[in-house]
Amino acid sequence: MSLQPEQLKAAVEAELGARASTVDLRLGEVTVTLASGADLAACAQALRDAPALRFEQLIDLCGMDYLAHGEGSWDGPRYAAVLHLLSIAHNNRLRLRAFAPDDDFPLLPSVTGVWAGANWYEREAFDLYGIVFEGHPDLRRLLTDYGFVGHPFRKDFPISGYVEMRYDPDQKRVVYQPVTIEPREVVPRIVREANYADSEAMRRD
Repeated sequence: MSLQPEQLKAAVEAELGARASTVDLRLGEVTVTLASGADLAACAQALRDAPALRFEQLIDLCGMDYLAHGEGSWDGPRYAAVLHLLSIAHNNRLRLRAFAPDDDFPLLPSVTGVWAGANWYEREAFDLYGIVFEGHPDLRRLLTDYGFVGHPFRKDFPISGYVEMRYDPDQKRVVYQPVTIEPREVVPRIVREANYADSEAMRRD
């Protein structure tokens, strides 16, 4: 039987207790933020196994970078993993967020032991954000090249990247080299005459 959003919020609060920093209900959706990222796997298993919840399916897992979030007003941890869960038995959905405590080396426990489908999601978050999932069976890059430097979805990653690759006909192979693209302004400019508005009005007359 499907729980109403208020009932789902109460059931999650009862199950996680102090392990949940906040349980928010907005626009009919429940979002849980864990008090400690280290509890991610344990809380994920509790949400899956609790009879009143039974979130059997992981729909999605993604990384987040909160650098300069809210125009610089954010003062919490920088990196987080956000999981979207589905209870087929109860027809409910839940958003679960866990922050990595160390911005310099973002580390969270893997949930592949809870939902096997998290495997490639965690690899993607590692590749694009640099979030390390402890206990993952095979944490490798998923989308970028083997020699890629950095994590391209981090907000401080340069638009042009750090290196570029090209085929070298003399060496007959692909080579990597520093980026040769000069930084440039990409915001379009609109140049108008000083009396632009007056001339438009004259044309209409």
